Amino acid sequence: MDALYPRLLVRDFPASVAFYQAVLRELLDVEPVKVLPGYANWDIEGQAGLVLFGRDRLAAAVGTADLPQAAQDAAQDTAMLVMKVDDVDAAAACLARHGATVAAPPQDRPDWAPTLRTAHLRDPEGNLIELQSY
Repeated sequence: MDALYPRLLVRDFPASVAFYQAVLRELLDVEPVKVLPGYANWDIEGQAGLVLFGRDRLAAAVGTADLPQAAQDAAQDTAMLVMKVDDVDAAAACLARHGATVAAPPQDRPDWAPTLRTAHLRDPEGNLIELQSY
């Protein structure tokens, strides 16, 4: 089960996919599980190992897409921790009780995947966390 894994939020999605595809192939003999516009993932031994996601897509989700370019460079995230949970709403409430702040409340994301539900929160250090169920 892909319970916890890193997701890199990239500006140049095609270049990033080409880089990680070559590196992971050569170093770990791993091929991508899927490559879609703005999304690519690699599994290692049946577990999510790495996911790339277009930074612009996530910036729209957490409200930083319309900032001026200099502010985008400073404010937009480059990585996040993704947690697969059974209940996004309950997990978001749990993180908030422990000091996380909500960046995007729980919501269905059919434009990302048919049954996907997510919430985006920031830990006390400001690191972005995505809670997801599907």
